[in-house]
Amino acid sequence: MITFVRMKVENKTADFLPTSRKEMDSLGWKQPDIILFSGDAYVDHPSFGTAVIGRMLESSGYKVAVIPQPNWQDDLRDFKKLGPPRLFFGVSAGNMDSMVNHYTAFKRLRHDDAYTPGNRHGARPDYPSLVYTRILKKLFPDVPVVIGGIEASMRRFTHYDYWQDKLLPGILYSSGADWLMYGMAEYPVVYLANALDQNKPKDIHNIPNLQYISNRRPDIPDSNILASHEKCIEDKQVFAENFVTIEKNANALDVKTLIQPVRDKYVVTNPAQKRLSTKKMDKIYKLPFTRLSHPRYRDKPEIPAYTMIRHSVTIHRGCFGACAFCTIATHQGRFISSRSGKSIMKEVQHIKSMPDFKGHITDLGGPSANMYGMEPIDLVKCRQCKRPSCIYPSICDNLNTDHTNLVSLYEKVRQQPGVKKLSIGSGIRYDLIFKSRKKHMQTALTYLEQLIRHHVSGRLKVAPEHTEDNVLKNMRKPSFDHYLEMDAFFSQTNAKYKLNQQLLPYFISSHPGCSFQDMQNLKEKVMQKHILAEQSQDFTPTPMTLATVMYYTGIDPYSGKTIAVARSVKEKKQQWVLLLHLPSEREK
Repeated sequence: MITFVRMKVENKTADFLPTSRKEMDSLGWKQPDIILFSGDAYVDHPSFGTAVIGRMLESSGYKVAVIPQPNWQDDLRDFKKLGPPRLFFGVSAGNMDSMVNHYTAFKRLRHDDAYTPGNRHGARPDYPSLVYTRILKKLFPDVPVVIGGIEASMRRFTHYDYWQDKLLPGILYSSGADWLMYGMAEYPVVYLANALDQNKPKDIHNIPNLQYISNRRPDIPDSNILASHEKCIEDKQVFAENFVTIEKNANALDVKTLIQPVRDKYVVTNPAQKRLSTKKMDKIYKLPFTRLSHPRYRDKPEIPAYTMIRHSVTIHRGCFGACAFCTIATHQGRFISSRSGKSIMKEVQHIKSMPDFKGHITDLGGPSANMYGMEPIDLVKCRQCKRPSCIYPSICDNLNTDHTNLVSLYEKVRQQPGVKKLSIGSGIRYDLIFKSRKKHMQTALTYLEQLIRHHVSGRLKVAPEHTEDNVLKNMRKPSFDHYLEMDAFFSQTNAKYKLNQQLLPYFISSHPGCSFQDMQNLKEKVMQKHILAEQSQDFTPTPMTLATVMYYTGIDPYSGKTIAVARSVKEKKQQWVLLLHLPSEREK
């Protein structure tokens, strides 16, 4: 039987995983089985990774405690207060890579942190995955440490670190942790706990999504040997070739084990788990999340990241877009895993019962709002496919692009008593609409019309990213002409239903392959079309993306051709300044 902590929150009783010795004592626990450390504040919501991992382990019968945002600069009392766990420590930097969280594209320190009460900066160190692990290993050298989350996941191989401006070895090797869990590892982490609990160490090396270090090169059939970390440092072309191997493997239906030598060790990365079925997805979202921040924050300012998503619903995961600058597919997978309508509606009912709910569901989405339920028609064809993207440069004939289920889902939620407004906050892929398969075109247009008519909160944000074809090609993004189609359709629909809404495009400067002239061309086109450009940013190289490999090497890893890159802060700012001078709503 699984027990919970009983606490008072907003005059209602809610259950949370314990975060202190006092909470553990109230449960009668002498020792937790697992302790999770996180760089984020503790919010018991399915959009926060630590909460999901904690709830999954708890549902399997384990006693799980959480230490959010421990102080790493004092006497380390936060790391000691619960003592050692029976099985392992879990460490995550949080929902973001800490360096993206801490620094701008121009390497300037940010003064806010959306995952901390009051948006306060300084509650986590740079690279918490490294800092927390090293502290735990010093204090409790015999207790295993598992690192995971987006920071660990995207740094699992030799990677370029923009803030240090050099290649770093995989973070498992650097941290001294025992294992790394990459991607969406709710089920694999339970397998790990089971193997440790049952004292079956041999089972650990067969767990999906797990990375470990071997003293000798393992003899694993049908595995890929990557170039060593040392060879990547010596030759940028080798590093680029490594990336191609890693990306192709990640996108494949049948994934292989990857082995990378680092000095005298071998970092072994097991294949990821198969795409989660709807049943397994539903099980995750059936866990007893309170959807509230922990009572320890009762007298503190709100946590901005939580405020933004507290009344939103995740309906699927994964992305087959493969944008060059994005890590979603690498982390969540290329193939879409969707929840059932019944599971989604149950979560909507939960939100409706929340005391602060005023009738506005702020999102039914995922990485891209309109990829829900879009699966391959024939998986056999996917086994032979070598394309990194299912929709670029064209939509694959083997992709089901039918929007019918999504139209129906929106309508069901919209008609729920007590729901006054359903907004779609996740971005949409409008190329999935205007380039949709012929037999699905009408439902795609119906979806877009319903979206604009009912599900926009004044502004709809979309991401053309650029206007120039040569830049868009390097981004793996569709032609700007599709944005213009979207703009025209948006205006027509607004006029049809007498709505006063805005379409706001998102642009990126300094992407590899983008010149100053390309940015000038973008500015001219945006000005000519009278486009409001409220959303824009300069390209930030983040680990394990195609664009970052291009930025570091100056090479297109697939063609081997040289690419012009704005590498210095001065060059980047010259391009970014042009975005600042675009017309925006503020200037109307």
